[in-house]
Amino acid sequence: MAIIYFWGAAQEVTGSCHLIESASFGKILLDCGMHQGGNSIDRIGDEGFPFNPASIDAVLLSHAHLDHSGMLPKLVHDGFTGPIYCTSETADLLVVMLQDSVSIYMGDLARENRRLARKGKPLLEPEYSEEDVMQVITQCESQSYNKALKLAEQTTACFHDAGHILGSAIIELSFEERGEQKKLVFSGDLGNKSAVLMNDPSILTKADIVLMESTYGDRNHKSIDNTVSELKTILKDTENRGGNIMIPAFAVGRTQEILFYLGQLHQQGLLDNWQVILDSPMAIEVTRVYDKWFNALDSDEIEEASPNAHSILKDFIPRLFLSVAPDESMMINKIKKGALIIAGSGMCTGGRIRHHFKQRIWDSRNAIIFCGYQANGTLGRLLVDGLQHLKLFGDDYVVKAQIETLGGFSAHAGQNELVEWVSHFENNPKVVLVHGEPKAQEALAQKLWEDKNIRAVIPSLGQSLVF
Repeated sequence: MAIIYFWGAAQEVTGSCHLIESASFGKILLDCGMHQGGNSIDRIGDEGFPFNPASIDAVLLSHAHLDHSGMLPKLVHDGFTGPIYCTSETADLLVVMLQDSVSIYMGDLARENRRLARKGKPLLEPEYSEEDVMQVITQCESQSYNKALKLAEQTTACFHDAGHILGSAIIELSFEERGEQKKLVFSGDLGNKSAVLMNDPSILTKADIVLMESTYGDRNHKSIDNTVSELKTILKDTENRGGNIMIPAFAVGRTQEILFYLGQLHQQGLLDNWQVILDSPMAIEVTRVYDKWFNALDSDEIEEASPNAHSILKDFIPRLFLSVAPDESMMINKIKKGALIIAGSGMCTGGRIRHHFKQRIWDSRNAIIFCGYQANGTLGRLLVDGLQHLKLFGDDYVVKAQIETLGGFSAHAGQNELVEWVSHFENNPKVVLVHGEPKAQEALAQKLWEDKNIRAVIPSLGQSLVF
């Protein structure tokens, strides 16, 4: 028999980590993600593994977002020596994502240790290091879409395009157990079909068990046309107020999508009074990776929108300013109006966006646009939910900036798309909902039962399931 242990993203959105164990192939980990929210020291310090990393035979990684990949360096540090299978694009993105993550972590750790030293308290040891990040990259074995990978005798894995971000994959695991063929499908994060830079998620039809994400299981996204129309209104209203716009940036996927649509607005003459600033070194590097793999993206729509486009950075927004150095970021503070600032992090848990909040969140002329999911416990979620006062860098601020949300730019499938995707399986597999908050999962489970007569299971953290 095969057993699945749910060690993350169980009735929560972040921290994807599912362990599959079978006599046929040993122990395989689907993702090894980090939880979002809180500071990096507490977050990483609390992320112990309920299994022995040295006992894991292989990792199958769905994509590069940190809530799916961020604990790989700690896994390696704690003894994992096996292969990490992922797409070639994911391997390229991991270099940027994990190096940035460890840089932030080590910086936070150094500051915390200086504080502890002043108080005469014991210093904290790092949970992992830059060397562990490099070892993760060394252990990555890149795979192509739709090509069977042999993991063991009678056991194969195959990556299919999930349409979520560059390189994102639906993982199909096929194996034989006691003479019986079995197939597990893990959706990873399924993409929003309206995403201009991504292909639609691949459709699979055979499985015995399906682990499916449920981030937006309780709602659908607005159409991209309505979303762009809302963005135009926000731009006009903020310009009339003499304000600035801040967009918390998800460095992988969302930033590139937003830049594309801003490029279209530029071509329409709607950005003439705006200075667009990408103030995220990681997002800049990630966008360069997107440029490298441009021909793997949804090229028909891109070609139609901009026939001569060869680079998201160079061709779509000629006046785009790339802010890399800290002093360049600080210079943005001098812009009194007309600055459209895209800065990390996407959920406002750290990064340069918090510094821009310090300069502008108290001014009602300004606007903050949230374009992606905000997990429980993050500053982004608190602001979306109506937070009126916050503390930043030791000072108290009143939130007066206009808070806007644009759901149509989401990189995740909405409820109808999730239902439609899973309904293609022909042999009535067991459906397990992961990577979603309980409210969204319960709504999706009810929708699946009422519309498709599909029963869905919602596991809790640490629960196991035999199939």
